[in-house]
Amino acid sequence: MDDPFSYGQIAAANSLSDIFAMGGRPLTALNIVGFPPDLVRPRVISSILRGGLAKAAEVGCVIIGGHSIRNPEPIYGLAVTGVVDVRHVTTNANARPGDLLVLTKPLGTGIATTGIKRGTASRALQKKVIALMSKINTVGAELAELRLVRATTDITGYGLIGHLISLCRASRVSADIDAGAVPMISKEIADLIEMECVPEGSRQNLYAATAVTDWRDTDEARRILLTDAQTSGGLLLCVAESKLESVLKTLRKARTDSAAVIGKIVPRRRRGSLICISG
Repeated sequence: MDDPFSYGQIAAANSLSDIFAMGGRPLTALNIVGFPPDLVRPRVISSILRGGLAKAAEVGCVIIGGHSIRNPEPIYGLAVTGVVDVRHVTTNANARPGDLLVLTKPLGTGIATTGIKRGTASRALQKKVIALMSKINTVGAELAELRLVRATTDITGYGLIGHLISLCRASRVSADIDAGAVPMISKEIADLIEMECVPEGSRQNLYAATAVTDWRDTDEARRILLTDAQTSGGLLLCVAESKLESVLKTLRKARTDSAAVIGKIVPRRRRGSLICISG
């Protein structure tokens, strides 16, 4: 992001969402800042911190201090402390065969931000992706407190398939994904993929996922989308079929950017791929 305030908001949202993903709520946070003092002016750092402060205040989290270091390039994040009722903790280790997979944000932030860096992304996409990455996954806590989900993982740097692989291994299950049901931020993402605006992290994710993924007839562009490295991505929810309508109602009330049913948890395959992609 070229705008430091937006940069601060996105970094803070990314940090705060980790607490909500496990069913907790944040209480306090520490700023962690690194920057090259000869290249970045104090007013830029101040703007980044104000962006983070705004996001923390949005969810009632108090920033109580922080640490700063010299660093070759700017970095910023929050070390967040929160609380959760032990009866409501959601992890990636409790998925069960028959659970439906629901995604709360569309994919493509890694591709979009690469397009922004290269000057090929439209202003409309820039605005949309900044808003998307700045949104905190607060709905995770509500879903956990209502006991509507069995397992949850947030979708960040390893991409959708990478985080799903971790969930399947932790839960000792496998998963089937309908590639056509997975939402992307906009049709422009497909154009950027065609222009090879793909970050190296996404390509590494695709390479790593292929060892345990049956892609079947999924084309290359869709594979890249499914393994695209996300910044401040959404939640992937494992939902019992009997609770799906209640979950979708909660997501609509929270105005999540997506409420897409993209697949299903199946019994652990003893042979073959952990994840099967169709559509």
